[in-house]
Amino acid sequence: MGEPLLVVLTGPTASGKTALSLTLAERFGGEIVNCDSVAVYREFEIGTAKPSADERARAPHHLLDIVEPAEQMTAGEYARRAREVLREITSRKRMPIIAGGTGLYLRALLDGLAEGPQRSEPLRDRLRAMVQKRSVDWLHRLLRRLDRAAAERIHPNDVPKVIRALEVSIMARQPMTTVWERGREPLRGFQILRLGLDPDRNVLYTRINRRAEAMFAAGIIEETARLFEQYGETARPLQATGYKQVMQLLRGETDRKTALWAAAQAHRNYAKRQITWFRREPGVHWLKGFGDDPEVQAKAIAMVEKAFTAEEFSNRVIE
Repeated sequence: MGEPLLVVLTGPTASGKTALSLTLAERFGGEIVNCDSVAVYREFEIGTAKPSADERARAPHHLLDIVEPAEQMTAGEYARRAREVLREITSRKRMPIIAGGTGLYLRALLDGLAEGPQRSEPLRDRLRAMVQKRSVDWLHRLLRRLDRAAAERIHPNDVPKVIRALEVSIMARQPMTTVWERGREPLRGFQILRLGLDPDRNVLYTRINRRAEAMFAAGIIEETARLFEQYGETARPLQATGYKQVMQLLRGETDRKTALWAAAQAHRNYAKRQITWFRREPGVHWLKGFGDDPEVQAKAIAMVEKAFTAEEFSNRVIE
């Protein structure tokens, strides 16, 4: 028998990855592995669009709610844990399905990450101070001088990623992009089928707007206030899209209507960056539409069936 099949499902936020992953899991006896950098955190619920309790009951889910709010989950640590989970799933003769929109996590899992320099808090503090003294744009221009490829991938307003890229480039005395290209250990032992959702952009933005409205109606303001009261600035996901805009509201920097608009806008911008990122990934089979569209689901099922050998297909398909 050949290598076990691993289905990787990507696409922008609100494109229906959860719906499609559940359809595939139920059809082929699969288990879903989260690949979202905020959904790994416990207690952050409303702003993460995690699968609901009913959805989790339809198929086993992994790597949700595994990190405390004040802890840090790096791409390398995610990849290590995810590879362990993949081995566990296949040992049970089940089909693993990676579902999520964090491109760096997915790249770390599938392609591996090179060993970079250790964190330098003094250097990070100096770089943070430069943001206050000068500007976010100034910091991003510095990154562009040191690592143009990284600067093109990282949005200027994503200060933590800009600082990490500068930290690696300065400590390694060469571009972070060059460091990451060395010594990678790609995932082996799987036949990988990459499926990407490619929904209509205008409809996607409408869905994103509605999701933002639903999050505010469901109590994301109250959730954020409770988490900030309990953990303060140490809760890393409070800087994530949606929570960040609510924090501005709680600090009195804006009103509810403006915070809602800003959150929706930030999610739309994030979707644009996700689309750009995944378009650069090799070997993705693009599905035109949303993951909850029956036609898209039928095409995805056909692709998975084709990827199986005849023996594997007969053993796995659930009637």
